[in-house]
Amino acid sequence: MNTQPIGFKKANHEVKHDKENLLQYISPADLKKFGLIPELIGRMPVITYLNPLDKETLKEILTKPKNAIIKQYQKLLELEGVKLVFDDEVIDYLAEKAIDLKLGARGLRSIIESIMLDSMYNIPSDENKMQELRIDKSLVMNK
Repeated sequence: MNTQPIGFKKANHEVKHDKENLLQYISPADLKKFGLIPELIGRMPVITYLNPLDKETLKEILTKPKNAIIKQYQKLLELEGVKLVFDDEVIDYLAEKAIDLKLGARGLRSIIESIMLDSMYNIPSDENKMQELRIDKSLVMNK
């Protein structure tokens, strides 16, 4: 990345680099400098990078797939006879939090688990079970 032309003339154009995502410029020499052995690097036919997920994608990961984390918790509480409802603003907040903490999709699970931990342990043993558990932004902010 930090190369300069050799010779008397300076290049008239500057190369612009995306400083937010420097991994897109990675090379096998960088991996070797990082400490990977050349035998391992030679066995990697393709070296690539991934762009960070945006807010809309994280929201879809939370809600759309068949085994989405929110659907999993809804099913677990449904077995206890409790309907679990997440407000839309909570889903937005969770996606924003995962972006802020740079956790990505895997971080969504840990964020939701920290929110749901108390409820998951208390609801099955509660004699006066509630019919519906609504997760709103104030509850999430307290956790």
